[in-house]
Amino acid sequence: MSRQQRAEIDARARRPQPEGPRSVEELRAGFRAMMGEMIVPAGIRTRTATLGDRPAVLVEPTGTPKAGTILYFHGGSYVVGSPETAMPLTGNLVTRTGFRAFSLDYRLAPEHPFPAAIEDGLSAYRALLDSGEDPSAIAFAGDSAGGGLTVTTCLAARDAGLPMPAAIVAFSPGLDGTRTGESMDTKAGVDPFFTREGMEHTGAMYRAGQDPHQPLLSPATLADLTGFPPMLLQAGTNEMLLDDSTRMATRARDAGVDVILDITADVPHVFQAFTGVLDEADEALDRAALFLSQHIRTRDTARTSAG
Repeated sequence: MSRQQRAEIDARARRPQPEGPRSVEELRAGFRAMMGEMIVPAGIRTRTATLGDRPAVLVEPTGTPKAGTILYFHGGSYVVGSPETAMPLTGNLVTRTGFRAFSLDYRLAPEHPFPAAIEDGLSAYRALLDSGEDPSAIAFAGDSAGGGLTVTTCLAARDAGLPMPAAIVAFSPGLDGTRTGESMDTKAGVDPFFTREGMEHTGAMYRAGQDPHQPLLSPATLADLTGFPPMLLQAGTNEMLLDDSTRMATRARDAGVDVILDITADVPHVFQAFTGVLDEADEALDRAALFLSQHIRTRDTARTSAG
């Protein structure tokens, strides 16, 4: 661990922001600028694609990809963000695993509130299955709101009678629309990115008047996770959403789901994006890549294992 690296990241995240609620356009521009400072790895190639009826970006290693697919959901409170802003994370998972990834450009609030993003995630997963991809060769991954979508898309897929994907990887997932986790209060001020007021501002755009006390908005406290695939939940101790992950891990364990709760000390929300400048980011991505490589199974690897 590097104390200096963590201090520099914290200071970077605390740069002065405009006072008061910002417009959607200002939020989106600010998020693009912040994520544009992150390092996108070499060794990938990208092209536009379509999954279901939504645009996506196909990210592949420059060499021959391994058989297997990561369906990636970007972060941004369901209001901001895009496949491009998530490229530091998606690209690093691709270079570390050798798998291809589809990063989904799902619809955003307030123009398209809940459950539009979940519907798009389900449509994208269905499209992969309809293309002949085996569910054992597909994993869901995402950060922040996208980490929440890894779970809620799984819930929607199960309810639709679809097979479960091979695994879930969620970086600092948002999993509780009721905002009742203890860390919402104990980490206020410690978290360099979020305030309760800011989270309520974007949360209200996404919910559009819906009661957050329902599984697709608060899976960490209300979802039945029976039959879920293995899950890796990564979070930092310096984030208000920490208890979204800790409570989801408990809920998964109680439902008989294989789950790894991976908490890193003194790092902020989606610290994995600081790859190349924060040692803990690279180490966490290595662990995520190992988890994906262990759980994504193709017909070829299944035959090899059986042999």
